[in-house]
Amino acid sequence: MVGKSAGQVGLDDMLARVSALRDEIERNDLPLDLESTREAARERAALLDQLDDHVIPRLSSMDAPLLAVVGGSTGAGKSTLINSILRHEVSRSGVLRPTTTSPVLIHHPDDAPWFRDGRVLPSLARVTGGDAEPQPGTVRLEPSGDLPPGMAILDAPDIDSVVSANRELAVQLLAAADLWLFVTTAARYADAIPWRLLRQASDRGTAVAIVLDRVDRPGAAEVRSHLVEMLRGQGMGTAPVFTVPEADLDDRGFVPEEDIARIRGWLTALAGDQKARSIIVRQTLEGALRSLDGRLESLVGATRAQRDEVAGLVKVVYDAYDRAEEGVTEGMKDGQLLRGEVLARWQEFVGTGEFFRKVEKGVARVRDRITASVRGPEPTAELDEALQTGVSALLLAEADTAAATIARTWRGTEAGPVVLDEHPELARSSRGIEEEVERLVRDWQGDVLDIVRAEGANRRTNARVAAYGVNGIGLFLMLVSFAHTGGVLVAPEVAIAGGTTALAQKVLEAVFGDQAVREMAKKARQLLLERVDALFTAERERYTAVTGELTVSEARIRRLQKAVAAVEEGLR
Repeated sequence: MVGKSAGQVGLDDMLARVSALRDEIERNDLPLDLESTREAARERAALLDQLDDHVIPRLSSMDAPLLAVVGGSTGAGKSTLINSILRHEVSRSGVLRPTTTSPVLIHHPDDAPWFRDGRVLPSLARVTGGDAEPQPGTVRLEPSGDLPPGMAILDAPDIDSVVSANRELAVQLLAAADLWLFVTTAARYADAIPWRLLRQASDRGTAVAIVLDRVDRPGAAEVRSHLVEMLRGQGMGTAPVFTVPEADLDDRGFVPEEDIARIRGWLTALAGDQKARSIIVRQTLEGALRSLDGRLESLVGATRAQRDEVAGLVKVVYDAYDRAEEGVTEGMKDGQLLRGEVLARWQEFVGTGEFFRKVEKGVARVRDRITASVRGPEPTAELDEALQTGVSALLLAEADTAAATIARTWRGTEAGPVVLDEHPELARSSRGIEEEVERLVRDWQGDVLDIVRAEGANRRTNARVAAYGVNGIGLFLMLVSFAHTGGVLVAPEVAIAGGTTALAQKVLEAVFGDQAVREMAKKARQLLLERVDALFTAERERYTAVTGELTVSEARIRRLQKAVAAVEEGLR
């Protein structure tokens, strides 16, 4: 890019590519705060900051003033150094430690338009005036005629501040720099935190200059030599190194002129040399662009990892409710619904005496005349209620088991606890499910009565149905639908009360015929299962609605990779 971008067309093309990439990075967020992807999330945020704060503004305005960010450890003397270079207090020493996140940007008055409108550091509000109270989230603009036009200096918070917001802002500001002016001391130049950032600068091709501050004069040469060797070891052997000896400050709090002259002369010369500034600007810009591919690999990997985690959570949900539906199906087949309270109420309704013997005798004689053999009692509300309660209990048990299984399994994953902590209602069935289940069973009972009415539509059959009433025949059909499959009664132990379920089936066969009974029972079971499927689908959707918001598509990842490739192509 930089090699062929002397024309504005080349710059405009690269700006469009980088802007498209920036939008794809923003879209490819990591919605889950997972330990395994936390570093990638930080890298994504850093990438967006650098693109917004430096790369895009610089591509938009290659001739804007060079921005030198002064960074370093606590107590390194950054503010004193800046004030001493300008021979004017523009940055108050110590004011940034550790309570403020408001950096100071010093610029020539003629360069003010470049920084007033948020071209760089757009996330920070502008504050002007040296007496303005610094506030987090702001940058104080400090015009100074002592700084040559063409260069601005940004005094950043300490990179090792005890305040995490200060540390994060310092790293963000350094990534926004055309030139990083790193200030350290003889006592701290080998500290781990600065070198981690220096290695990043080296890897990304950032232009860096080093100020070794507060060095004892007798040992200055030795310390400087060691520092230069360390820089060479990190591929930064060409970085300028300036030594500022330990000295008493003058009455204005500045480093003596003779001790600061070399670095001030270098900065002044750089500000006045458009070609030199352009070289530094292009070096840092191209380094930032070339680092994008490698830096985005972790984001792509983390995005896929989170997508797989979410897919695993979704599978658990589907498996749990599939097993719940299978449990209901089995519960309808194995006769469990015909035990307990239902059995007791059935025995009360049918009894074991005259009613049973009369029906058996009538069926044996002539099936078509069964209604003349017996006028059975109307079914009791207790039996109907017991059957409804049994079906409801089965559905609730399976629904609650599914929700408990999901919560238990999710808590054994990395992503599950994060989702459950955010949505604790997913650890159990939905509120109001009891009412939903009761309504479902009542509606199904209505379905069964509709089946009976439809089958009893002709006059002859209608007369037989009338002998027991639609409700009575419907109750028989519900009982039979839970105790026979494919027209054959289930195992003898399931045929409750010594054959009373067989009785219900024989009554129905006497009224409708055996083939019709098989079809009616099958249809009744199917209608119940359809309603159960709708219930469990609604329960499942509580989970999938949440996980759907956490899912990143493969197409989105491919668009990100394509946008990175477009920037890489523009660099060739």
